[in-house]
Amino acid sequence: MEVPLKVPLKKARAHLEGLTAQERIKWAIDEFGQNFALTTSFGIQSSVLLHMVKKVQGNAVVPIIWVDTGYLPVETYLYADQLTQLLDLKVTTFQSQISPARMEALHGKLWETNSVEDLEKYHLLRKVKPMEQALNDFKVHCWASGVRSSQTDLRKSMTHLDPLRGRLSLRPLLDWTPKEVFYYMEEHQLPQHPLFEKGYSTVGDWHSSAPDGSDTSGRQTRFGGLKQECGLHVPDVMGEGLMGEGI
Repeated sequence: MEVPLKVPLKKARAHLEGLTAQERIKWAIDEFGQNFALTTSFGIQSSVLLHMVKKVQGNAVVPIIWVDTGYLPVETYLYADQLTQLLDLKVTTFQSQISPARMEALHGKLWETNSVEDLEKYHLLRKVKPMEQALNDFKVHCWASGVRSSQTDLRKSMTHLDPLRGRLSLRPLLDWTPKEVFYYMEEHQLPQHPLFEKGYSTVGDWHSSAPDGSDTSGRQTRFGGLKQECGLHVPDVMGEGLMGEGI
């Protein structure tokens, strides 16, 4: 799919570079209209982008997509409910077509094998394919996420607007620091994720997340240190070998 842009990608990137995070979101709403969406994980810093979109969308309705793996911590489900009510969000939840029980029966507990290949299979089943289904259902041309360049090696190479699996990925907060995130939440009285107070600076599934330690912090605490990305922000991860397994 070739995503239509009113200006060349290079020019759009240069324009976005000089905007605030809120202005980048407004640009995408104006540029893509009903083909723009926001994705959220209801993680540690998710409230910032959710709040921004609600603040700038005006009469537009920006779909909010949440991929629920079925393995999120109890605290994340409670936090999602809290933010949904506080910000009056309309969230559409997507899950894998293969249930957690069936996946474990067929493949075992893929996060316990200490294998990058198994983790990638897990992420494809539980995250990437449900996300692609969501983006297809909403006919999304451009989607926004809260990734920041300081989080992983891959994200250091990102720009505010990149092609990704046939669409455009907008990163309004790419150049934000942890302090800017904290101060924004303080200014707008946004609640912290319950696990933040327990030392987590990032959180995903309960079995692949850990609090910061003396030697590890941020994304180093995820996936047992085997990898940093879950696949949602990585190109060319749509493997075909699992297409026959209920997904």
